[in-house]
Amino acid sequence: MALQTTRWDAAENLKTAEHVAAFLEAVFEDGDPQLVRAALGDVARSEGLGEIARKAGVSRAELAAALTDEGDPRLSTFIGVMKALGLKIVAEAA
Repeated sequence: MALQTTRWDAAENLKTAEHVAAFLEAVFEDGDPQLVRAALGDVARSEGLGEIARKAGVSRAELAAALTDEGDPRLSTFIGVMKALGLKIVAEAA
């Protein structure tokens, strides 16, 4: 019997602020900028891309473009998205 799989989408499983924070914390620990960009895209989609863009002070199209596989969000976009999600950025010694 062949193994059957289903598509898993992180955006569909980020139900609470705690889930979002834990997800992003794990991604930030990895430190891969492309993974961070992808995770921000997942989180923004889970919350509603248009709503996050509005709260972050960017257009929906600008945010969507920044979070594509080819995108490279500016620092101001990253900070805006984090604030829009109700998250703060914390630095700690490695």
